[in-house]
Amino acid sequence: MNIVAALSRIRRNASFWLIALGQEAMDLSLRTHADLRTRIVESPGRTLDDAALAALVADLRSIAAKTLPAGDLTYGIFSGRREALARAIITLVSDAATGRPIAFNALAVMQVARDGETQEVVHLGLVMVDPEARGKGLSGVLYGLTTLLLFIRDGLRPKWISNVTQVPAVAGMVCETFSDVYPSPQPEARQSFAHLELARGIMRAHRSVFGVGEDAGFDERRFVITNAYTGGSDALKKTYDDAPKHRDEVYNGFCARELDYVRGDDLLQLGRIDLAAARRYLTREIPSGSLPALLATSAVLALQRMVLPLLHWLDDTRAFGTLRPHLPTGETPP
Repeated sequence: MNIVAALSRIRRNASFWLIALGQEAMDLSLRTHADLRTRIVESPGRTLDDAALAALVADLRSIAAKTLPAGDLTYGIFSGRREALARAIITLVSDAATGRPIAFNALAVMQVARDGETQEVVHLGLVMVDPEARGKGLSGVLYGLTTLLLFIRDGLRPKWISNVTQVPAVAGMVCETFSDVYPSPQPEARQSFAHLELARGIMRAHRSVFGVGEDAGFDERRFVITNAYTGGSDALKKTYDDAPKHRDEVYNGFCARELDYVRGDDLLQLGRIDLAAARRYLTREIPSGSLPALLATSAVLALQRMVLPLLHWLDDTRAFGTLRPHLPTGETPP
């Protein structure tokens, strides 16, 4: 029966992945838990009509109303402005039986200048969970599923991600899920020039994405945003005692040392989703030893060792490291 159930689940999810990879702007639904349904909507400010957009924003606000102790958010997706929602990717989790929204993540795609070109950075965005639904294991769906979809749709090329948080549980999750994350308490964490260049670009042009005002400071050595809660996100400010903790004390201690919770500091984390991160996500989210886990791990290893290098080499429209430089738009290779 376990094999039959696993095969049934694979068939059920196969259409989801085929549709996801074929849509220019995703609008997908998937049963990610026995009693929960997840909807992923890309660029709703551009793709939804007025009624559908208003209904989506109402669902997001209903979750926020149960999550925030006081105050209303005024920036980003809560504003209801189409321009703010045009660059967002919403992951909304609802009760499958009643349709009641219980959790969401609002990713944002930022275009950041780097090395004279434009680099796409996926900002992990705001996550809120109805207090009554906590403990259902939603973090993997809210933080990982959509970034995995974007990574696969882009031909499995590494993608930069960013995250702004003062919550130890979230900071630790980012460190454990993605690759080359900085800042991080892990001994191998290093700040590269790419990290620094992207961080400067984000702080220069994209503060509004995460509700940080122009008067907030930025410590480039530690990647700490000082006095961060001045740009519409004031209601999210927490004390250290109130901030959800990670199961590993190393992340709790790291946040306690690096952040001034009275002033209202945040970490600006930068990392990448690549094949190693995808493998970590899949093996963590799919039960170890199950048939889907075996198939997923085998597929990732095959892509990493054989298929992916060939696909990247044959695609002459994009750079391939030092072997094939990037061509300006409109030019064709010799």
